[in-house]
Amino acid sequence: MKSVDINCDMGESFGNFKIGNDEAIFPHITSCNIACGIHAGDPYHIEKTINLALEHDVQIGAHPGYPDLQGFGRRVIPIAQEELSSFIKYQVSALQGMVGSAGGKLAYVKPHGALYNEIANNKIVAETVYRAIKKIDPKLKIMGLAGSHVEEVLDTIGMEYIPEAFADRRYEANGKLRSRSLPQAVINDASFAAQQVLSITKQGKTTTLDGVDVMLSAKSFCIHGDNPAAVDILKAIEVLLAEHQISKKHF
Repeated sequence: MKSVDINCDMGESFGNFKIGNDEAIFPHITSCNIACGIHAGDPYHIEKTINLALEHDVQIGAHPGYPDLQGFGRRVIPIAQEELSSFIKYQVSALQGMVGSAGGKLAYVKPHGALYNEIANNKIVAETVYRAIKKIDPKLKIMGLAGSHVEEVLDTIGMEYIPEAFADRRYEANGKLRSRSLPQAVINDASFAAQQVLSITKQGKTTTLDGVDVMLSAKSFCIHGDNPAAVDILKAIEVLLAEHQISKKHF
């Protein structure tokens, strides 16, 4: 039976600010990308999310981002590569340590937001981030944008690549994600999001707003935890995958 991994960005609440609906989402995913306290999250919510992941037998990944709490990590922060490397090491090390203290194991790293997109556009940034992660633990897998130069960079560095596509984001003809600053960049329609996952899984493609087919091959699909429709999308994906004899399983 064919299988796919379903991941979600989690643990992004901090202080009195609740972001996402982690408790309701966990039963429907196979991997979780846990915020590391720089773009979102705090120690209490991070630990709570780790414990929920272990309780639900969900694979854990680190979700480091730019130091941009006010912008939720969705703005590019122009910092020197040496400084970026330090921020990455700090975040991944912290999460790896907290996961270990709970009796779990960190399996992979997926950069967040603007950093994720910058990595897909800029090989220098990609190399800086990935080399920093490799110094923490060379066995960590790296989740990155399917169809981008991420695979090439990781091959050069010698780390395992997990190509990722998105259930709740629109694509442009060049295979990049449609900017959140543009209309209809985020998909809130559960049925449409589920169909996009199925199309990429079975046919290796999705379609842009202009009707252009974009070829994609992915091992994991992301639903954003702060999407108000996240739970509905996940449920719709489950139903559609089951109808087509496709199981959910982490990589």
